[in-house]
Amino acid sequence: MRSKGTKTIAENRKARHDYFVLESYEAGIELVGTEVKSIRQGGVNLKDAWCSIDKGEIFVRGMHISPYEKGNIFNRDPMRVRKLLMHKREINKLYGTLKQEGLSLIPLSLYFKDSKVKVQLGLCKGKKLYDKRDDAAKRDANREIDRNMKIRNQ
Repeated sequence: MRSKGTKTIAENRKARHDYFVLESYEAGIELVGTEVKSIRQGGVNLKDAWCSIDKGEIFVRGMHISPYEKGNIFNRDPMRVRKLLMHKREINKLYGTLKQEGLSLIPLSLYFKDSKVKVQLGLCKGKKLYDKRDDAAKRDANREIDRNMKIRNQ
């Protein structure tokens, strides 16, 4: 019997720092057996990953999946381009949005959903430097407020 539910494998924290996430989508990913085993061990990095749409198909680039230690000849290139699995209608909608509004498609997280590996994609707009500073200032202000409330409630 397989386990139900979701288990997060990796998150792209840099994406939330560098981009505003407008929408998110779920996609399957085409993997080889040794890649899945490596992912189960936590050998994946989404830091510089991004997605592109070519000829009606969507691909993730820059995602690093470490080679499986016991995989020998069956291991693939860790940085290879991997195909994502989405409905054609969704891909066409995303393609139109990306071209019109100049947005980016960034993988936000990788997770298991009922023993299948899924990727959460974010339709993102790049942040400017002042946006990043503003977010940092808000985060610091909220921390200070929480700290003061904790002291006051003691």
